[in-house]
Amino acid sequence: MHEEVRRIDSDTWPRRRHFELFSGFAYPYFNLCADVDVGPLVRAAKARRSSVSAHLVYALVRSANAVPELRQRIRGDHVVEHDVVHPSMTVIGSDELFSFCSITYDEDAQTFVRVAIEAMDAAREAPSIEDEPGRDDLLFLTAIPWVSFTSLVHPAPLDPPDSIPRIAWGRFRMEGERMPMPLSLHAHHGLVDGLHAGRFFEGVRAWIESVEQWADGRA
Repeated sequence: MHEEVRRIDSDTWPRRRHFELFSGFAYPYFNLCADVDVGPLVRAAKARRSSVSAHLVYALVRSANAVPELRQRIRGDHVVEHDVVHPSMTVIGSDELFSFCSITYDEDAQTFVRVAIEAMDAAREAPSIEDEPGRDDLLFLTAIPWVSFTSLVHPAPLDPPDSIPRIAWGRFRMEGERMPMPLSLHAHHGLVDGLHAGRFFEGVRAWIESVEQWADGRA
């Protein structure tokens, strides 16, 4: 699959002033945390005896790819936009230490779930916390399944600032048929506003609600 990246023309970019404003901050990031109901997704994955995590990551990454601002990255003194970004998630091993696990995104849900499960298993067998140097077509994902948190602060490089969004989720709760789960989005405010974060959360809700269609390759 050929993937493209385009450089944004700062002279015509409507967001230029906002980018310059927030790029001058010592800490230019914001974080939005809200509950999402993952009940349909959990039930669908378990009915198929498949991985809840792999299905959830698909819904998250497909939703993020639908928001152009979440595919934009800062490179030196300019901004680029990828046509697609891929998940790099944490996987915990038997030694209770996490490993990085990069997964190639595929819009076909069944293909993605299969590849994600294989990648997570491989990361547990051969753990590593090394990133691929210079690669920024990623989304950083992490699970904190022991805590139903209400807020979250991520570590992030400041010199130079890191522009890769970070997505985290926690322990879901049982409320009748609903399973509220905390979901957090961390992003560089020079690229991403609350409007864009809202579109991401709305996309996650929609993809979770339609899981019965895409989990079987019908969407």
